[in-house]
Amino acid sequence: MGVGPDVTLAAWLERVRLALPAFALYGAPDVLEERARRLGLSVPIDTIASLRDAPAAFAKALPVMVVGGGRAAKPSVDALVLGAIEQATEAVISGEALALVTNPASKKTLQAPGLAYPGHTELLAMLASRFLGGGTFRPVMMLVADDLKVVPTTVHIPLAAVPGTLTQELLLATIRTVAAALAQDFGIAAPRLAVCGLNPHAGEGGMIGTEDIAVIAPAIALLAAEGLAVTGPHSADTLFHAEARRAYDAAIAMYHDQALIPLKTLAFDRGVNVTLGLPFVRTSPDHGTAMAIAGTGKARAGSFVAALRLAHELGLRRARARAASRA
Repeated sequence: MGVGPDVTLAAWLERVRLALPAFALYGAPDVLEERARRLGLSVPIDTIASLRDAPAAFAKALPVMVVGGGRAAKPSVDALVLGAIEQATEAVISGEALALVTNPASKKTLQAPGLAYPGHTELLAMLASRFLGGGTFRPVMMLVADDLKVVPTTVHIPLAAVPGTLTQELLLATIRTVAAALAQDFGIAAPRLAVCGLNPHAGEGGMIGTEDIAVIAPAIALLAAEGLAVTGPHSADTLFHAEARRAYDAAIAMYHDQALIPLKTLAFDRGVNVTLGLPFVRTSPDHGTAMAIAGTGKARAGSFVAALRLAHELGLRRARARAASRA
């Protein structure tokens, strides 16, 4: 669970000053009340029966949809977290909610007995298929902050496994998903995409590894032939300074740290994780559970606030697009 309750409580207290959109939390009221006492925060909790009640409640209290059978129930932390994700996902798919913002969950919780998900995104893809009665969804992680959007093509795998995992098919699927999302959700009609190389200096023409010329460059050529504005492979060490960032709308990195290091360096407290390729909008703070500082008052809510705002913005854009398509 970590700092999720901390940043949620702090954000609600700042709701007026920050002009936050109304939100409800799926969770356990007693957990939130205990965490508020521990932090010395005066946050009233309003247990609601329906998300329709959330906007009115939000002005005076933090609206909570109870997970696990009511206040008297005492689910385990893992059951509480997984139940909250499941119920909130069902709500956003059904149209009861505009968008989904998830607080950080530990890998241990997501890999509990009966589950085998390396992260939130894989679990959400499974839930989308379940609640929609079928379909296969391939989620793509995008990190967003200020003037940088970056996507890791491979995510939570060992660095040694990246070259073998990085295929032309994976690159094509990832970049097409990113281009479609930039147009649909971010309103960028003709997105410009810059693709990182895998090796230093993008392989130096094959002198420092062959993946850049054998796998990445052919994928870029195919996408360019489809009409996408895609360039690369670029040397990653020159792609993230201010002037370079003005030349593209999103950068496609080859592995986790190649994407996250520049974003967290530029905007550590403002980064947002956006999941592309799902039939609903989902964002999350770009940080982990931070168990060591949970309940200490040291957690900063900036990334959670940014995730709320971006979820609201993207959710509204999708809602308007749906309304226009029905008109």
